Amino acid sequence: MNKEQQEIRKKSPIQIKNKKAAFDYFFVDEYTAGIVLTGTEIKSIRAGKASLVDTYCYIINGEIWVKGMNISPYFYGSYANHEAKRDRKLLLTKREIQRLADADKQPGYTIVPTLIFIDENGRAKVDIALCRGKKEYDKRQTLKEKEDRREMDRAIKHY
Repeated sequence: MNKEQQEIRKKSPIQIKNKKAAFDYFFVDEYTAGIVLTGTEIKSIRAGKASLVDTYCYIINGEIWVKGMNISPYFYGSYANHEAKRDRKLLLTKREIQRLADADKQPGYTIVPTLIFIDENGRAKVDIALCRGKKEYDKRQTLKEKEDRREMDRAIKHY
């Protein structure tokens, strides 16, 4: 991910993160994908009514799908409102999908969405990561590093 892409994410008013993914997995490779949305889903995302808890991606017939993403029904929607937890197709190039499919076949690897944001053109995008699962001792190490960083920040603020 280059600096220009990071700036776009920082400027985005909507940033829905999957905090548990960073705790449970090591990120091996990251991609930015578009999402195929229907009806009022984009309005719900712009209102911040989406969640990435317990989501993952899978590949079928050369297409990548995200399962478990919750986009709440739009409050002002009518009979044409969307279903909250349906599977949604992601938009990546064939080469990227093939690379992810090859890596996903290896044991211990999975594909997890990490962030939903709105780009400069007003489209919803999702960052996905090829991840390797952490062991219990890795998770303890992550907690210890986080606690150490917090202690250092506190010490700096006092001076």
